[in-house]
Amino acid sequence: MSPSRRLDPLLRRAQDREDEVAKALAERQRTLDMHQSRLSELRQYADEYANAQLATTSAAQLMNRRAFLDRLDNAVQAQSKTVDSNQERVEAERARLLLASRDKAVLEQLAASYRAQEKQAADRRDQREMDDVGARRARLAQAAADPDDQGESR
Repeated sequence: MSPSRRLDPLLRRAQDREDEVAKALAERQRTLDMHQSRLSELRQYADEYANAQLATTSAAQLMNRRAFLDRLDNAVQAQSKTVDSNQERVEAERARLLLASRDKAVLEQLAASYRAQEKQAADRRDQREMDDVGARRARLAQAAADPDDQGESR
């Protein structure tokens, strides 16, 4: 088996690995997008609620409003932390994809190098065979043109 053929299973495995990591990255990205959307919605709701005009402003209503705004602020902070951690996961998956792609590229380059060497060896072999055929034809043509020399050399 040629060296380039021996790399085929490794190349298939590298491609599978790259595909797996790309799928994981896509899933992480979807999760991040979902969390970012939630954060945006929470911020928008908190802004709308904070800017809403109150018809009545009793002390109890103001305390309830302040408590609710505090809970909204806590929810926004928690969602922001979730977005940050998901962003880190996406970056980690992106780095893994880069490494998997690099590994596959190295194997592809090695296989291409082996194929080039094999082609070069095959071309040299073919050229040697053509040279041998040409030399045989030349000897036969010379022997046919000069039958007397052949008898003397025996």
